[in-house]
Amino acid sequence: MDGVRLLRLGKRLTELGRAMVTDHASAALTPGEIAVVSDVYQHPGSSVQDIRVRTGFAQSHVSTSVARLRERGLLDASPDPADGRRTLLSVSALARGYVRARAARPAEPLLARAIADPAQARRAAELLDELAALLLPGPAAPGPATPTPNPAAGPAPEALPDPPAS
Repeated sequence: MDGVRLLRLGKRLTELGRAMVTDHASAALTPGEIAVVSDVYQHPGSSVQDIRVRTGFAQSHVSTSVARLRERGLLDASPDPADGRRTLLSVSALARGYVRARAARPAEPLLARAIADPAQARRAAELLDELAALLLPGPAAPGPATPTPNPAAGPAPEALPDPPAS
């Protein structure tokens, strides 16, 4: 396999992975909100300033995104014990539950839609499991084409739908 083909394969796998963790409901989050949630997911206890530095977004953009995400129950806020004027943010239990649920979904149905021949779809799942075992750190996946959720790295929180109405 040459480098260009490897890049094309990587792009296609990325597209399939995004389809695994997203659905129509994730359209409710803007790309900026997804970036903010992703940043806070990877860096719990962040301030708006911390997020601004890591994302490169304007502070006003981060503040607006944080306010919307808090309203929707996707981010939790608490006062900074060292500086009561600062607010520290973390991904809410609701959002973490959405991310874990999406990450745990099996890939076989998606592969079956992408590859018309059922036998080839099963073989692709087996090959992807084997490739993941060779190239990805951490424990092996629990079953065929079923990723092991890794809360530290986590999937992109693109999968977050609107919280249930109360």
